[in-house]
Formats: sequence, structure tokens, C-alpha cells
Amino acid sequence: MALVHELENSGNWLFKRRSWLPVFMIIAGIIAMYLGNRQAILFSMQNELIFLGVSIFGQIIRVLTVGFTPKNTSGRNTNDIQIADQLNVTGIYSLVRHPLYLGNFFMWLGPVLFLRSVYFTVIFVLFYWLYYERIMFAEEQFLRKKFGDIYDKWSENVRAFIPYSFKFIPANLPFSIKNVLKMEYNSFVNIFVTFALIDIFRNYFLSNRIYMTKMWIYLLISAFLIWVVVRTIQKHTKWLEVEGR
Repeated sequence: MALVHELENSGNWLFKRRSWLPVFMIIAGIIAMYLGNRQAILFSMQNELIFLGVSIFGQIIRVLTVGFTPKNTSGRNTNDIQIADQLNVTGIYSLVRHPLYLGNFFMWLGPVLFLRSVYFTVIFVLFYWLYYERIMFAEEQFLRKKFGDIYDKWSENVRAFIPYSFKFIPANLPFSIKNVLKMEYNSFVNIFVTFALIDIFRNYFLSNRIYMTKMWIYLLISAFLIWVVVRTIQKHTKWLEVEGR
């Protein structure tokens, strides 16, 4: 099998199983925390709010992506197949070709920084790069086959992951907070669940007691209440339904 096809096949295989990545990252992080310097993970409100801010920054990138894009172009494809009814080239897509994966990177970088381990952070960056590089390759092969020269011309001027040109083109559609709530309420609460879980293990490794730090209790409860409200609206009303989104 030619390398290009091997990369595409492996990228599609990883794409279908991308939801498993958080599980492996949490397990690896807990193991690294157990084996690492226990004194380095002592509670620090200032540092941990900064780490949370990194994850929120990643969520904001996703919000700015999903909020301006039409249906079947960005977000979670629940059928685990590549979907693209049209090519996004405006909004955040005029700066970077894979903004959702860029957002995911920062969302996961926050919990990784929580571990206070340079080695684990480097390993995470390398792993994320190798993992998502293949997914991005498979996605771009799909888009090249579907949109041809239009995709090639766009990709010549827009970097895949790290923007280098800031020639911003306003999005064709207005920002839709309803679409954001509909698509992102799970990822939002997952940020706080992840931090809370790591906090529980951190406290257990330090004191042999299972408990959660008060700050993370308050933040998790707040996020969970938001999740309950949005999920209830999503499941029992059509308020979040927007035509073409």
C-alpha cells in the first residue's frame, strides 16, 4: 500500500476512535502524577485557574468555529464519517484550516499543565501532533477529492494548525449562540469534569483521602448546572434548532 493511502486509512481509523483519546489522556496523566513529584502538584489557586484558562481558551476557539459555520461542516460528526456539504474558507477558517483541533489542543493542554511535569507536557504535544496529523491528513484528502482546485488554492494561503497570516475574512453567516449551545455543552462540562477528576487523584496521592478541593467543587457544580439546563432545553424543546445549522 502506498504511503499516502496508508496515512489516509490510519487517519480515518483514528477519526472514528477519536472519542477514546480523552480516556487514554486522563489515565496517562493520573499515572504520571502518581509517579512524579508529589510536592509539585500541591494546590495553587492562581496556577490552577491559569490552567483552567488555557482550556477555556481552547473552548473559545471551538465556539468561534461552531458559531459561524453551517450544518455538516464543523463539529461532531456522529456517524463517524467525514462530512462536508461545503468548504469553509471564511471566519476562523481564513486563519487556520483545522480550528477545532487547535481548540481541542488547548482544551487538553490545561489538564496536562495541571500535572506540573515538563516531560509529560512534551510527550503530550508530540502524541497530539502524531495523532491528529493523520486525522488532518485523511480529512484533507477527503476535501481535496470533493472540492479539488478550490481546496488547493485555499490551503496554499492558510496554514493547517498554526496561523501565520492574519488576513481575516468575515464569516458568511451570523454568529449563532444557539448552535454553540447545542454543539458544545458537552465539551464545556467535560473540561471541569476532567480537572475535578485529576484533583481527586491529586488529593488522594498527597493525603490518602478521597476528596475534592473546594474551588473545584464550586466550579464543577456551576458547570454541571449549566449542562443540565442546556441539555434539558436540547432534549425537550426545539429552541436550539437553527435552520441550516
